[in-house]
Amino acid sequence: MIVFINVAASVDGRITDWSRRQIRISCEEDVKRVDSLRAESDAILVGIGTVLADDPSLTIKSEELREKRIKAGKTPNPLRVILDSKARTPINARVLSGDAETLIAVSERAERERIERLREKAEVIVAGRDRVDLKFLIDHLEGRGVEKLMVEGGGRVISSFLRERIADYLYVYTGGIVFGEGVSLAEGMLNPHVKLELLDVRKLGKGVLSMWRVLK
Repeated sequence: MIVFINVAASVDGRITDWSRRQIRISCEEDVKRVDSLRAESDAILVGIGTVLADDPSLTIKSEELREKRIKAGKTPNPLRVILDSKARTPINARVLSGDAETLIAVSERAERERIERLREKAEVIVAGRDRVDLKFLIDHLEGRGVEKLMVEGGGRVISSFLRERIADYLYVYTGGIVFGEGVSLAEGMLNPHVKLELLDVRKLGKGVLSMWRVLK
């Protein structure tokens, strides 16, 4: 399986400011690029923090791209994967509606009642004791045919995928904004440090896109 992280960040490496509210960093050109990346993926993954803060749908915006997937024998949208140790995903979250399947990975700490309620709208798997075991989850996704996984955030999720050397690539769109205080691109300690190899860098719209290989 190919696992890649895609994230938009400020010049000082923040994905949002101190308020943690959703702030537009990407330009229109980057929004289209991200939509294309989603269309090329088999699954899109985010953490519960992103679901609670942004309530994303995690679906493809372009009707043309959705139709292209259908002609290729795929579902209109990739599988949506949520890391949610305590099963806190709201039952009315957008990620549980729309024309796409959803998989929620929880831990043994999640309340049984919450799990059963979520199972009315999504597939729920228990993947770890205190927190979601990423390697267990990756094995599960591979078992159901996922060959390309797109990780969209948030900061702690990105940090985990880098720290455990599960991610293969990191794509960063840097927008023309500085937050100062805020949530880091890779929130939390990365020990040992993760080294990257630069593959490409180019101007995109009003910002810069850099593409990196994660060295393992």
